[in-house]
Amino acid sequence: MRIPDALADNPRRDPTWTSWLEVLPHRVTELLGEWELTADDAPPAHGFCSLVLPVHTAEGRPAALKVAFPHTDGAHEHLALRHWAGDGAAELLRADPHRAALLLERLDTTDLTSVWDLEACEVVGALYPRLHIPAPPQLRRLPDLITAATDSLRNTVSPLPRRLVEQAIGLGTELAADPASAGTLIHTDLHYANVLAAQREPWLVIDPKPLSGDPHYELAPMLWNRWEETAGQVRAALRRRFDTLVEVGGLDPERARAWVVVRMVHLAAAPDTATDWSTICVAVIKAVQR
Repeated sequence: MRIPDALADNPRRDPTWTSWLEVLPHRVTELLGEWELTADDAPPAHGFCSLVLPVHTAEGRPAALKVAFPHTDGAHEHLALRHWAGDGAAELLRADPHRAALLLERLDTTDLTSVWDLEACEVVGALYPRLHIPAPPQLRRLPDLITAATDSLRNTVSPLPRRLVEQAIGLGTELAADPASAGTLIHTDLHYANVLAAQREPWLVIDPKPLSGDPHYELAPMLWNRWEETAGQVRAALRRRFDTLVEVGGLDPERARAWVVVRMVHLAAAPDTATDWSTICVAVIKAVQR
């Protein structure tokens, strides 16, 4: 099996990544045999840190074998998919979390980037209520992560204006203490490329980075992705996306605004944040504020 160049050239390139790449062909061969799968002739697809191989099961069902680089954010992907049980998301057929391997329902390669952005927001907004079910107890809790990030923000020099940092500290502290900020299964990386066309439904979700959290935390990735399409009308374009997601998803706009501010400030404070990314973070915050 040939590893796609784009996956092999991932900028991570540390010893752990290199070791994973070296064992990946053997791991795929191992899983094909153990799970009685037959690889299709089509070349494998890939994400930023995973390989997805089109296969058929022993019963002849089309499926997709996903083998991922082990990372904390994706460690509980199988739990989220199992709890959704195919309702709004790709069906999980089999999982081996120790090898970061999943056997999934085969979906099309077309994603929501092919759809007008507001129509795509309507699709995602309609998926929110289906995905936001009680969280399994094994998931990491959003308030714990926000508390740690807020504490770090107090002691970090952020590239953002101080007033935005102070606003995020205040909102983050308040939201982390709110019982409603945990208990719901949330995807956390739900954007256009993570919603694929399917046979049994028009669109299904893939690739969760699940947390036990608050549904209002979900919106930010839909705002910063497809950024080039907002050129010349950033505030208006992002505000239309935000309003569409909130309305269709049945969400509280004020709580959604608060989470967008917190999330974008925390992202901008990450180490080695590029200047252009900080600019995007500020633009997203300004767009959702009144």
